[in-house]
Amino acid sequence: MSESRPPLPPFTAETSAQKARMAEDAWNSRDPARVALAYTADSRWRNRAEFLQGRDAIQAFLTRKWSRELDYRLIKEVWAFHGNRIAVRFAYEWRDDSGSWFRSYGNENWEFDEHGLMRLRIASINDLPIAEAERKYHWPLGRRPDDHPTLSELGL
Repeated sequence: MSESRPPLPPFTAETSAQKARMAEDAWNSRDPARVALAYTADSRWRNRAEFLQGRDAIQAFLTRKWSRELDYRLIKEVWAFHGNRIAVRFAYEWRDDSGSWFRSYGNENWEFDEHGLMRLRIASINDLPIAEAERKYHWPLGRRPDDHPTLSELGL
């Protein structure tokens, strides 16, 4: 029996937004095993200049990521969608172990299989050092509250 992760392609404005919010919620959990389950067993990634393939590699990557990127909070927003593909833009805030804060901006291109699992993720990301007073994401760690402003509403 195949795994299924609705909503399934082809995507609409509503289902692509649902898919992006589900991804945001999973990443905000900072649970590498949970996040990895949204990808096909042989999913391929490009994250910045790192190339990965498979759930084990994804889980190991996310474990490393969240051991360095502390107090991680993320917002994703759909940029475009068509068929089985979604493009999102995102920004996340985090601090390093010395207490320096960053806002990382990026774009992701996603391609899904017929079961709604992501088989390809291409991410381009840039980090901006920010002062703690410049932070915009102050919700408790975990899922972003529904009433928290979106990237567009924050002017990001």
